[in-house]
Amino acid sequence: MDKQEARKRIVKLRKVINHHRYLYHVLDKPEISDAALDSLKHELFQLENEFPDLITPDSPSQRIGGKALDKFVKVRHQKRMLSLQDAFSGEEMEDWQKRLQKLVPREKLDYFAELKIDGFAVSLIYRDSIFIKGATRGDGKTGEDVTQNLKTIESIPLKLNKEVKKGEVEIRGEVYMTNSVFKKINQERKRKGLSLYANPRNTAAGSIRQLNPKIAASRQLDFLAYDIVTDLGQKTHHQEHQLAHSLGFKSDKGKYCSNLKGVIKFWKGIEQKREKLGYQIDGIVVRVDNNRVFGKLGVVGKAPRGAIAFKFSAEEATTVVKDIIIQVGRTGALTPVAKLKPIQIAGALISRATLHNEDEIKRLDVRIGDTVIVQRAGDVIPDIIKVVKEMRTGKEKKFQMPKKCPICGGKIIRPKGEAVHRCFNKRCALIQKRQIAHFVSKNAFNIEGLGPKIVSQLTNQGLINNVSDIFTLTEEDLIPLERFDKKSASNLINSIEQSKEISLSRFIYALGIRHVGEETAINLANHFTSLEGIKKAKLEQLARVKDIGQVVAESAFKWFNGKKNRELVDRLIRNGVKIEKQKRIKRKLSGQTFVLTGHLEQFTRDQAKDRIRTLGGDISSSVSKETDFVVVGSEPGSKYDRARKLGIKILNEKEFLRILSNPR
Repeated sequence: MDKQEARKRIVKLRKVINHHRYLYHVLDKPEISDAALDSLKHELFQLENEFPDLITPDSPSQRIGGKALDKFVKVRHQKRMLSLQDAFSGEEMEDWQKRLQKLVPREKLDYFAELKIDGFAVSLIYRDSIFIKGATRGDGKTGEDVTQNLKTIESIPLKLNKEVKKGEVEIRGEVYMTNSVFKKINQERKRKGLSLYANPRNTAAGSIRQLNPKIAASRQLDFLAYDIVTDLGQKTHHQEHQLAHSLGFKSDKGKYCSNLKGVIKFWKGIEQKREKLGYQIDGIVVRVDNNRVFGKLGVVGKAPRGAIAFKFSAEEATTVVKDIIIQVGRTGALTPVAKLKPIQIAGALISRATLHNEDEIKRLDVRIGDTVIVQRAGDVIPDIIKVVKEMRTGKEKKFQMPKKCPICGGKIIRPKGEAVHRCFNKRCALIQKRQIAHFVSKNAFNIEGLGPKIVSQLTNQGLINNVSDIFTLTEEDLIPLERFDKKSASNLINSIEQSKEISLSRFIYALGIRHVGEETAINLANHFTSLEGIKKAKLEQLARVKDIGQVVAESAFKWFNGKKNRELVDRLIRNGVKIEKQKRIKRKLSGQTFVLTGHLEQFTRDQAKDRIRTLGGDISSSVSKETDFVVVGSEPGSKYDRARKLGIKILNEKEFLRILSNPR
């Protein structure tokens, strides 16, 4: 190919690559696979290597082409990058509006509300539509030149989609990292034995401030534009978002609100959806929509009067540790729990937080009486993440793990190589209750009506001492007890009777063998197909089962070779439990990974998972390039958007049923 032909081919390749980059990273509507796009890029790189004088600053090849820097160069912002004041309630927003109205009494106030992404603010400079410089906020007046790192972000166009003005155009926005990418990075660091990153925001910021652009490129960062500084004729902030979108940026997550009532409604709606967005936000930004009025309101300190951060309830707060208590689990594990002075975090009243184990207490150096920072994310159990040691008075008390079980008085031991202390008294009443509660739980024997309170009542009355006793209960045993009459006693006995026939995998899971969860139980059942096969298995045979390592194999081997455990299994069978032999299904979904999102009409989530697993398929909680199918019901979450972005095969419920009935 001569130079003239190469020039034409390069121009065409750049156009096609940029088109598909825009579809993928801005519109989330990919039309070709990652592999196909990579192939186009590879051809472009080869041609540019052959004809280096044809390389231009806006070529896709320049995204990861920069050399590592020795240091960052300071950049003076032409217009100061401001910060925002915060509001946390509708009342505070009304007060803000009153202040504005006093300053501009004759002006009508309408607003534009947009997501406040928890990211890293940057400024982008385009000259004659070509991206030439990117800088951090810094102190607002002076930032650092991070152009090479910003070029690695695919959602930042190296050339604007259309020419809007000769000379320089400045766009401002937020660099951020999605939750799925953050999770993937931490999983890889954990695998390598490295310390984990704290949160997506700090990881994104740290990535942009790497001197080597290749590190930033590996982090798969994203960008959302929120402001066009240059006057391009826009009269409102709403128009700025529309214009930014037309120039090739993501900027379409906002809403025009004619009044404050609309702003508050938008804020409440976004707060309900925030867990499904796929990235971290801590509120919305509310800005006076009319740019003339916004400018007229001016600046106070480092914040514009005409914009405010309307934040959600804090996910972190400080409180005081009133006491540290011990909880005992079904395996005898002792978990220290901090009793807190009640505090509102993320809309919930928090009075307890897990401290995990003795090592975590020592790492935090947390003491009774300490002022601590507590974090809550979604439905996750709250964690103490830091002690505010400056608040100590000297009256705080160190905590020591008990030497005897607080329930039964049995000896407490911390096994070598483990972080957890355990009660090794097999007759510990609380351990027995927790084991029975696990045995009857939904994913085990699924005995309806036999919840923790009833289990506690039956054990306290001496009616059941272990799980096999459940199947000897009669209506006459139950009727005299509190909470029972003839009907409720009959219902529970019927529920117990119906649970006697159980799949091998559920039976194994119900036994509560240490390290053996649902997936491991399924793998054991699929491999050995019968209980006898597992009982007779040697240690090396167990270790060869799919996804089972030496530790899990040793735990299962020890359990099934324990005399008392074998006697328990025999009693269960004598008392009527029938274990279905696992069938070897010819048409398996082996090697295929499914992710479920949204509400299914014909299945519960657990039923759908069971059907997939029965056919040999795997279940994942997150979407990645390794996912084969994403099954989508009504009101799907961010997994659906992620699947579309990655080009993963999406199945509606009808298509999912078709695959289950004919997996090959």
